[in-house]
Amino acid sequence: MPVKTGGLLLILLLVAVTVVCDGGGEFPARVLTLARAFPANKTVELDILKARDRVRHARILQGFTGGVVDFNVFGTSDPYYGGLYFTKVKLGTPPKEFNVQIDTGSDILWVTCSSCSDCPDTSGFGMPLNFFDAASSSTASMVSCSDRICSSNIKIADASCSDGDQCSYEFNYADNSGTSGHYMTDLLHFDTVIDPSMIANSSAFITFGCSTYQSGGLTKSDKAMDGIIGFGQHGLSVISQLFAQGITPKVFSHCLRGDGNGGGKLVLGEILAPTMVYSPLVPSQLHYNLELQSIAVGEQLLPIDTSAFGTSYNQGTIVDTGTTLSYLTAQAYDPFVDAITAAVSQFATPVVSNDEQCYLVTSRNSVDMIFPEVSLNFAGGASMILKPEKYLMQGDPIEGGVPWCIGFQKASNGVTVLGDLVLKDKIFVYDLSRNRMGWTDYDCSADVSIKSYNNEYVDGHLSACISLRFTSLEVLLVHILLWSLIW
Repeated sequence: MPVKTGGLLLILLLVAVTVVCDGGGEFPARVLTLARAFPANKTVELDILKARDRVRHARILQGFTGGVVDFNVFGTSDPYYGGLYFTKVKLGTPPKEFNVQIDTGSDILWVTCSSCSDCPDTSGFGMPLNFFDAASSSTASMVSCSDRICSSNIKIADASCSDGDQCSYEFNYADNSGTSGHYMTDLLHFDTVIDPSMIANSSAFITFGCSTYQSGGLTKSDKAMDGIIGFGQHGLSVISQLFAQGITPKVFSHCLRGDGNGGGKLVLGEILAPTMVYSPLVPSQLHYNLELQSIAVGEQLLPIDTSAFGTSYNQGTIVDTGTTLSYLTAQAYDPFVDAITAAVSQFATPVVSNDEQCYLVTSRNSVDMIFPEVSLNFAGGASMILKPEKYLMQGDPIEGGVPWCIGFQKASNGVTVLGDLVLKDKIFVYDLSRNRMGWTDYDCSADVSIKSYNNEYVDGHLSACISLRFTSLEVLLVHILLWSLIW
């Protein structure tokens, strides 16, 4: 469990990764390097994180029918610091690098345009901000109003064609922030592993948003990034576009490191582990919804009516990397806290700190020995076991010491949200082809095994692997043909 300090310098943990590619199958795995950033000399109060999460959940519940419902993310991988998980993507010709936050709660990749007005030009994360300039990329092209991509997005966003023949978009959020711009198509670049000793560059055309105007929270420099990469399951997410072109399998994985300097791994492919368990995704949902069936604290199954976990428009259980903490519905939260309090009554004193249920540990035993494990039980017989450090966090010092506080918050609506508090230090696999999600505990600083072409285990570091099978002209012709068939 990280200890709260007065501040941290910017830390970027870049994970060098490689994987062996076997030419015997159809899809290689793609990997993006994952890092975590902290703002310099600054901590983030719990109330600020809770307020940000409330805004985010309001945006989730707004929901456009059939598509993007969230674009504005202020994430953190640690409850006490304004850190976030992001990846580096390269766009255009010549390639230009952008730092974009990873968000499984939205669909579209967007970056800030060079013509953006009222957009931040400095970042509190200590990194330079980059802007996409279409004129400087020889492969960039705008998406016209007549393009099928534009007409299809009228259903999922405020797409319009008021600015000439450009397919424009506008996203407005419940916190009065927003972004608008236009859709572009350009090359997204990857590393290609030809053999263990040779890495080459490859690329694929994708459609993404070019933001020309931002408002509200998006204009705040202390939270500024180059953009957001959405890993939702709808047509314009990066994973969906690359799958449609036959470049990646329709599956991606992440392993977010929660301790030390953070960082982790993000794979456009499937990470394998022998202890992985799977639960079916609830079909026809805007987000990654799972069917939570029950909660156990230690050996005690909590008396929660199963209707509290039902899935509907404004109810369900969502896995969301863009949410900092984790949230339980009111019907589940109170029995959960009561069970924890009863389990530790002989070794800890319950206290309320900043409106949070906390405990002053009076025993010399470690927290792991005092607090019980928690089991979240999902459909398909898959359980997510949470050790104490996955649902507890250290609070602000009070008289008598530094308390341990329950990291789960009471949801103000019917949505249970599993955020970074419980997602860290686990492999998560989003298997969209089989409509399921898998997870297991894992040391995310260690090497992983990736599913190869012929479905064997491939041990080693991660890498972005794309097969080079065509000349540049052939790639262009295939791209044109595929998009004419898809759209």
